[in-house]
Amino acid sequence: MTQVYRAMKKNITILTPCFNDESTVRGRFEAVRSLFEQQLPEYSFDYIFIDNCSTDRTAEILRDMAGQDKRVKVIVNSRKFDQHISLYYGMLQMSSDAVIPLFADEFPLQIMVDFVKKWDEGNLMVLGVRQEVKEGFFFRQAKRQFYWLVNNVSNVKQIKNFMGYGIYDRKIIEILRRLDNRSPYLKGLIAEIGYDKVILEYEPVANTIDNSNSGGLTSLIDVAILGISSSSQYPIRLMTIIGGAISLLSFLVALTYFVLKLVNWNDFDMGLAPAIIGTFFFGSVQLLCIGWLGEYVSRIIEHVKAYPLVLEKERINF
Repeated sequence: MTQVYRAMKKNITILTPCFNDESTVRGRFEAVRSLFEQQLPEYSFDYIFIDNCSTDRTAEILRDMAGQDKRVKVIVNSRKFDQHISLYYGMLQMSSDAVIPLFADEFPLQIMVDFVKKWDEGNLMVLGVRQEVKEGFFFRQAKRQFYWLVNNVSNVKQIKNFMGYGIYDRKIIEILRRLDNRSPYLKGLIAEIGYDKVILEYEPVANTIDNSNSGGLTSLIDVAILGISSSSQYPIRLMTIIGGAISLLSFLVALTYFVLKLVNWNDFDMGLAPAIIGTFFFGSVQLLCIGWLGEYVSRIIEHVKAYPLVLEKERINF
């Protein structure tokens, strides 16, 4: 009877991408196991760790954990891939009823209980939205401008302060598999998929906000550009609009100078300043447009190449 009861349990996958996390992976698994045993005993779980080619003992520790507990499943990447791609790839490897990405120290485990309860009520997605935290002026303004820009250039509104934390039903994962996205931007894809979403706010764990392996400012800029280029074609259209407006303005300026020179041939000195200013202005606009065009072309190239999102070196307990 006990075996039948266990077989009927809904199974939930916990997913953690890791890189040089030898000091935390074992503790994360133990904390999740304790949570399920004490507060979610009616559910079973497995835990997928996807190691992004760590240079410390992370992979070795994960192998030991997988040998001790078959619920621990391990994927070791052949090289270091982008963090958001590694996370997305890990989500696609689940075979359970739902998946919870747990990929930063700031995420409180206790809210997972609320995630599971809301999901079990029939909600396909229950998303965790981070409460406002004290950040530096630059990052606060950069985030504010990013959300403003994305929400104004995209037909789909982004969820502010949504970091990907939540629970996703198997049906959502099947949709993500069918999309075959080579440059996945999870937050944008979740917004584009639609469906009703339950939003739960959480307070970040103290003193851990800046400790995740996010890659710093360069990584944040890369994610921001990926988010904009994945969510909208508006920048391409904006280039055409800007190009037409500048062409018209240039024609009007040239016509004005021509008329003024004809009227005051001897007294009107055109000078070099207009030519220098115009050259630098047009050059900067062209570089901006070429850069954005390159982003879209790179997305096309990635899709055409059809390379796997992640190349695996090792897989355990699957």
